[in-house]
Amino acid sequence: MRKPREYDDIPGTYVFDYERSHRGYHLNMFGMSLLKPENREAFLADEEAYLKKFPMTEEQRQSVLNRDWLGMIKLGGNIYYTSKIGATLGHSFQYIAGEMCGMSQEDYADMMIKGGRNPEGNRSVSEKY
Repeated sequence: MRKPREYDDIPGTYVFDYERSHRGYHLNMFGMSLLKPENREAFLADEEAYLKKFPMTEEQRQSVLNRDWLGMIKLGGNIYYTSKIGATLGHSFQYIAGEMCGMSQEDYADMMIKGGRNPEGNRSVSEKY
């Protein structure tokens, strides 16, 4: 049983802690495999077949196929390995961040240039932390 963490009640916070790292190990090894050109080619040629090489959960596999970037993070994906998946598909880190925020790449970039997201509503729900 996992002990509650200080950050558990902060909306939109998915810290890559031990539990999430352990859960996402195979998803992240898939992302890391895309460092090699031949693996990127194999993935792009037949995504489903390539994903079967990694003992991910079906939910993790579907998050990749559905391009559910935030879902990958929630399922244990490390943002750096997730960005390698995106890069293989021709997407920038900025594009992925925008998708995870529900905005276009352009709107995300504009928000960041203007100082980032308003912290209101993104604090500890219990206000304990």
